Amino acid sequence: MDSENTHLWPREATSSDMVRLETWLAGHGWEVDPTVYMAGARGVAVQVRRIGADWADGEAGLLILPAETVAWDGRLMQIVPPGPVSALSRPGGTAPDRSGHRA
Repeated sequence: MDSENTHLWPREATSSDMVRLETWLAGHGWEVDPTVYMAGARGVAVQVRRIGADWADGEAGLLILPAETVAWDGRLMQIVPPGPVSALSRPGGTAPDRSGHRA
């Protein structure tokens, strides 16, 4: 499902998957937060944030769990809910992020 505006973070991601994610994020002005690392039974979760953002900026970033697809809406990164109908096809073209606010 990877495209210019979406990226699938795979289960049991490898170091080459991380490179692909970092490259895709950088193209949209985002980065993997190097201060957060979480591993679970299904693989590594990554926290992403705007490049140069600091937690003090009041922007928490986004946690991407294994097998989740993240979408860039032109401003924010958001998780695409699973299911046959993509949230990106909703009016306005964006999916709600986990905090519940819309872009």
